[in-house]
Amino acid sequence: MNTLLALSIAIAAGLAVSRLARLVRLPNVTAFLVGGLIIGPSVLGILPGEMMDGFSVITEAALGFIAYSIGAEFKLSYLKRIGAKPLTITAFEGLGAVILVDIALIGCSLAGVPGFDLPMCVALGAIAAATAPAATLMVIRQYKARGPVSEMLLPVVAMDDALGLIAFAISMNIAQTLQSGAAMTVQGMLLSPLLEIVGSVVLGAALGLLLSLLARFFRSRGNKLALTIAFVFLALALCDLWGLSNLLCIMMIGAVMTNLCPAASVIIEQTDRFTPPLFLLFFVISGAELDLSVLPTVGLVGACYVLVRVVGKWLGAFLGSRVVNAHPNVQKYLGFTLIPQAGVAIGMAQLALSRLPAYGSRIQAVVLAGTLIYELVGPVITKLALSRAGEIPGSAPVQAVTPAKG
Repeated sequence: MNTLLALSIAIAAGLAVSRLARLVRLPNVTAFLVGGLIIGPSVLGILPGEMMDGFSVITEAALGFIAYSIGAEFKLSYLKRIGAKPLTITAFEGLGAVILVDIALIGCSLAGVPGFDLPMCVALGAIAAATAPAATLMVIRQYKARGPVSEMLLPVVAMDDALGLIAFAISMNIAQTLQSGAAMTVQGMLLSPLLEIVGSVVLGAALGLLLSLLARFFRSRGNKLALTIAFVFLALALCDLWGLSNLLCIMMIGAVMTNLCPAASVIIEQTDRFTPPLFLLFFVISGAELDLSVLPTVGLVGACYVLVRVVGKWLGAFLGSRVVNAHPNVQKYLGFTLIPQAGVAIGMAQLALSRLPAYGSRIQAVVLAGTLIYELVGPVITKLALSRAGEIPGSAPVQAVTPAKG
């Protein structure tokens, strides 16, 4: 099949299923994944399996702009205003999911449970940290939710994926060492991941600074967008060449640009207008790549991942909120609003295909199946949590709670 024809079919499928999904109020991300699954090799076979490799440039570019949009959220003025509470809660809920999923999956692997291969378990533990902000923010905006939980939720979901990317960079190096059968060393477990993280951050900071300087010489919005695209592509190429984390690097480009470039708001606005078709294709292609034949082999692993991650998110958010003495409603309900998972997690699963070829398809199957579940039930649970906290107009809190006086 002609590549351009395949891309047009992918876009059409994503748009068509998204219209149907709107009737039952499902997130677009879920619709795009289902649309891709339907036209992919596992169902109708409209897009043949041999074409999937040809779409790698699109998925890599989409991943770059997902990371860029995350970095653009990190304005220093905003971080100073919200203080350290969201940072602490993010650390607890992100690491809580990673640690609990690691304990559950690695424990099953060491116990000899079939299907729980150690490298795959380590990679899935890191992916558990990622949260999808889009579905959560959509609920807040749709129901005009306001209150302590909503206010804390916004910065937490913005910082959550950054923590996930760092955890993923470390865990992926450990998983690759396990896959190769090499002996575990301090260098393999700590030094190599640390060098990758530092190198990625330094390269991203340098490119972000250069982007901020060069953007001053271009007045039109189109030229600023073209310059940004060029830098994202350059970062992807350099990271691939030097073995660095492209997600961390490009996230740093966005963070530096948003703080140093006077035209940051213009660039971000133009980028947000440019990326929706790219993201649509990314999710449709990801859905098309889902191999349904591997689902029976990851059933128990997938069930553990889906359930334990939710427990880790809730428990981590609860403990983090208690540590910083957050509002009682934040302690009770914040964890329930962190269930959705989509773009960044799918991107990590895509990277696992190339970096852990022996386990990549199974990791992708677990993450995509989890995404479908999370995106279906996550927004509903978020709405219920905000309603019980009394933050949706017309709802009342289950119990009137006031902060304790010290």
